[in-house]
Amino acid sequence: MKQIKNPWIHKEGYKCIGCCPSNDIGLKLKFYEDGDDIVSKWTPQPQFQGWIDTLHGGIQALLLDEISGWVVTRKLQTTGVTSKMETQYLKPVLTSDSCLTLRAHLVKQVRNIAFIEAYLYNSEGTLCTKATCTYFCLSKEKAKEKMDFHGCELEDE
Repeated sequence: MKQIKNPWIHKEGYKCIGCCPSNDIGLKLKFYEDGDDIVSKWTPQPQFQGWIDTLHGGIQALLLDEISGWVVTRKLQTTGVTSKMETQYLKPVLTSDSCLTLRAHLVKQVRNIAFIEAYLYNSEGTLCTKATCTYFCLSKEKAKEKMDFHGCELEDE
């Protein structure tokens, strides 16, 4: 797996709750490319619970939405916005778990619409939550103009 460079790391005003390393209340996710998949590891914390020692469903959805966005950023080399997300909560996710694994990949693209599947696994490798995300993708020209996007590379590129 190779780490993906965050293309917005030095952009003024950038404070994404999912991936900005300087957002004090953010999740500070890093992403890696593993074949067709985008992968991230994250350690849950008690302040993100819903019920006692249980990761809030909204945080789980945020994790899956964020990694899906990085599929668009890295695999399609553009930006986009979530237009639809269907999330299935299969097993509880504990805030005491040592490490969660997120994986996502592009299922298909129809013109400017990307369909992405994303998965959240606990530290034992059990699938706990999955989502199907539909993203509206900007053209490369619009991504450059509207979001200052100039491409997404791997650390060693």
